[in-house]
Amino acid sequence: MLAEYRKHVTERQTQGIPPKALSANQVTQLVKLLQKPHSEEQEFLLDLLMHWVPPGVDKASYIKASFLDSIIKGHITVPLVTPEKAVKLLGTMRGGYNIHILLKALDNDRLSLLASDALSHTLLIFDHFNDVEEKAKKGNIYAKKVMHSWANAEWFFARPALAKKLTLTVFKVAGESNTDDLSPATDAWSRPDIPLHALTMLKHPRKGIKPDKEGYIGPITQIQTLRKKGFPLVYAGDIVGTGSSRKSATNSVLWFIGERIPYVPNKKSGGVCLGGSIAPIFFNTMEDSGALPIEVDVERFTMGDIIDIYPYQGEIRSHQTNEVLANFSLKTKVLLDEVRAGGRIALIIGRSLTEKARVALSLPPTDAFVTVKTIKGSPSNFSLAQKIVGRACGVKGMHPGTYCEPKITSVGSQDTTGPMTRDELQDLACLRFSADLVMQSFCHTSAYPKPIDMLTHNTLPNFIMDRGGISLRPGDGIIHSWLNRMLLPDTLGTGGDSHTRFPIGLSFPAGSGLVAFAATTGMMPLDMPESVLVQFTGKIQSSITLRDIVHSIPFYAIQSGLLTVEKKGKKNIFSGRIMEIEGLPDLKVEQAFEFSDASAERSAAGCVVQLNQESVIEYLNSNIVLLQWMAREGYGNTRTIKRRINHMKEWLEHPHLLERDVDASYAETLNIDLSNIIEPILCAPNDPDDACVLSDVAGTPVDEVFIGSCMTNIGHFRAAGKLLQHRPNGSIKARLWVAPPTKMDAMQLTQEGYYTIFKDSGARMEMPGCSLCMGNQARVSDGATVVSTSTRNFPNRLGNNTKVFLSSVELATISAILGKLPTVSEYYIFMKEIASTSIDTYRYLNFNTIAEYTDKRNTVIFQTPA
Repeated sequence: MLAEYRKHVTERQTQGIPPKALSANQVTQLVKLLQKPHSEEQEFLLDLLMHWVPPGVDKASYIKASFLDSIIKGHITVPLVTPEKAVKLLGTMRGGYNIHILLKALDNDRLSLLASDALSHTLLIFDHFNDVEEKAKKGNIYAKKVMHSWANAEWFFARPALAKKLTLTVFKVAGESNTDDLSPATDAWSRPDIPLHALTMLKHPRKGIKPDKEGYIGPITQIQTLRKKGFPLVYAGDIVGTGSSRKSATNSVLWFIGERIPYVPNKKSGGVCLGGSIAPIFFNTMEDSGALPIEVDVERFTMGDIIDIYPYQGEIRSHQTNEVLANFSLKTKVLLDEVRAGGRIALIIGRSLTEKARVALSLPPTDAFVTVKTIKGSPSNFSLAQKIVGRACGVKGMHPGTYCEPKITSVGSQDTTGPMTRDELQDLACLRFSADLVMQSFCHTSAYPKPIDMLTHNTLPNFIMDRGGISLRPGDGIIHSWLNRMLLPDTLGTGGDSHTRFPIGLSFPAGSGLVAFAATTGMMPLDMPESVLVQFTGKIQSSITLRDIVHSIPFYAIQSGLLTVEKKGKKNIFSGRIMEIEGLPDLKVEQAFEFSDASAERSAAGCVVQLNQESVIEYLNSNIVLLQWMAREGYGNTRTIKRRINHMKEWLEHPHLLERDVDASYAETLNIDLSNIIEPILCAPNDPDDACVLSDVAGTPVDEVFIGSCMTNIGHFRAAGKLLQHRPNGSIKARLWVAPPTKMDAMQLTQEGYYTIFKDSGARMEMPGCSLCMGNQARVSDGATVVSTSTRNFPNRLGNNTKVFLSSVELATISAILGKLPTVSEYYIFMKEIASTSIDTYRYLNFNTIAEYTDKRNTVIFQTPA
């Protein structure tokens, strides 16, 4: 084992990164070696045990905890690890398998003081708090010591406060650095391996950035040169962290600007990130990781500058001249406590532990922490989003700016972030989910799995189901198309994908750390955002699609001065706010998702869509049958599926949807008259904010077309099929990719003959799932001009050096037929081919009317897991 490990260390050293954490098998071998160590290996073996075993409830940590327990009990004698040393090492394991051992040690006269010290600084206690309290009540003085330590927040004060002055060297990334830049989709397979994945950050050249190996390795040499100035680095950019919710982007940044976490292999926290604008999900993930994100004008910073940041004063000065370069205000003073605690999640858990201990000891509330903000306002001017959050907190509504911890009812996890979420769940010592429903998908890697993806496919389902979650299967399709089918009206959720944007209820997408926290605890921290109302009036014009209306939001926001495309000094009224959409109440829920889904591209915190009750009733009746079918098909966790079915039936017995107050207030209102939209609206290369009308770009040659992603549903594919069906086989002039969102869509389209039409046209049929959308599976040709129905068109996302237009399925199909973007008149001529059958075309999957699903439903048997 040691020989293989040292070989691994050498291989990683050639890459400039540390070795991986020890596996369960390696720890098994390690504990054997420690019982009879060679003298020359003693320090090395002890270091491996102390610093290279993951904490929490990883299998390796279980072996480590059991080994230390055996030492404490006297079952084995280890020269390098005395029982006292064993207790101290258990105190570094953060929570999980170490807790019950330390609880027993409180009754050991020899070890009780050490055990109390270890527990006093352990936060992941959860229900074991009751065990400590019980021991204290029975007179155990060391349990009492632990209770008082928690009550006095000694865990918090033992950590250093944020310094009054931070001297840092600027690592400046001009323009926008999105999460594809910081954590490339093509390298998604390496995300759980933080040091390895960090090497790919900014691997494509751009102004001021010099990758070590273009397309493979980012500016490591440049970073190392900056470090020689003797100060930590600060990441600075005009716009930082837009795009996906992937925590791997934060992990990569922190790998270069953060500090190592003691006793946690290959993870860092802390560091400072400066941005003229920081995307809300990225900002929150930085908070969760113990970093200090600051929104500030970075215009006067250049690569390599040495600056002094005064976080309490809100100033940034030149280190050499002391000149004030910028002023800022922290988003909240709570950030100072979050940094000290090691992150927002650690602060929430620790603060709760302190409050709980003080209640148990009949002590008054503590003043140890910065007071969280509560905003008082009128009790009758709440928006729909504010009422949904309020209900999740047990009140009528939640005013913007108020800190709250709402109940989370539904949580989603997908496969390129799932392994990181699993690691975070293990770090949180999670053995059972508290959120009502947690669902895992495999939509991003199932079509073209790498060996590491296959390992995830084989191991992650049971990990999720064992904790009470639902696991989909490779090939089932896109996470959102499934999770939406499991939602309850007017409830809250989250997910480890930026497009976790519920069409009913409200979701706040998050990084994998916060997703794991929400799944574990059933709640999440929230500073209630403001809302922007998008109010539609008028009538949708003939041949104008819903995707055109979706794109009208950035189009008219630009016209109204609420959004700019330019990155420097960018204005975006939606960023960090909730988008509330009204004026389209008769939408089907599937259609509403096109609007909520696209709010991710606006960098909105979330989205709600006002719908009529009839659409939601129809949707839930369909979804109950789908869930019953899933149970009969052997999907687990069966208990969770049954519970969600029962919740849906309860709502249907007394259906009611929340509505906003008449005098609800908004940060801004964008009015859009549908009668003014008379031609298709696209998003131009390569920015989903750069909305334009078809006449501006008509005639542009098109090389490839992609029809797929979570922005599509079965009606779109029927429309594409009807546009293609009368063309000669193989006559389309652009390469066409087709990927339905779910296997249910694929099966229905096959039965209706559309798959034959697609194949005869020469289209490349992809497995149901994300396909080209994320860019980590198949990719379009280098340098191609593409029309895509996917979610976003960031540079290099669908292919290297590509130009990608975002459009409706209908316009994309016409572009594939012609090999160019059509003129407006050509577009209308084609659209006449589907206008006469639009009712048949734009039908949706109502599973309660499809025999394949109702037959299964009638034989479903729910089994209670052992």
